[in-house]
Amino acid sequence: MDSIDLEILRLLQNDARITNRHLADAVGIAPSTCLGRVSRLRSAGVIEQYTVRVHPAALGRPLEASLAVRLQPHRQPYVDAFVDHVLAQSETRTLYHLTSPDDYIIHVAAVDAADLQRFVLNELTSRPEVALVHTNLIFQQWPGTPLLPPGAKARDMRPAIGGNQPELGRPSS
Repeated sequence: MDSIDLEILRLLQNDARITNRHLADAVGIAPSTCLGRVSRLRSAGVIEQYTVRVHPAALGRPLEASLAVRLQPHRQPYVDAFVDHVLAQSETRTLYHLTSPDDYIIHVAAVDAADLQRFVLNELTSRPEVALVHTNLIFQQWPGTPLLPPGAKARDMRPAIGGNQPELGRPSS
């Protein structure tokens, strides 16, 4: 990957809806060349998918939490059933498998505290393989910078200003 590919990746990570023409203009290449580069990045598995990030509060789920879950026993049939169950829940935003005292972190979005409690009690602690759940409320979150290979330099690592992403809050100065 050269600096143009890295810049394409940075721009697409900031706004996956950017048109090919605007993307080509931003990196200084012809639209047909840009389309070919994006196709090559997709074929190589660098670009996995294009997604839409939604604001949970706008969908009636303003309470977000990180749930640390420990399984017992931690055996494949239990793990598979647990993962399938958690991913089938509408509250689940992301599921991470860890190497720590806790086995999983689940990022969830709930309607309110009662809905979060219902989720923890009915969907997690009621399962025989779940030994422990720690709940941490998420007050604010900020997206990171676009992901590039180690040591890679794009033209400008800062996220696009005024993009299509909702403002989730800024740290006060």
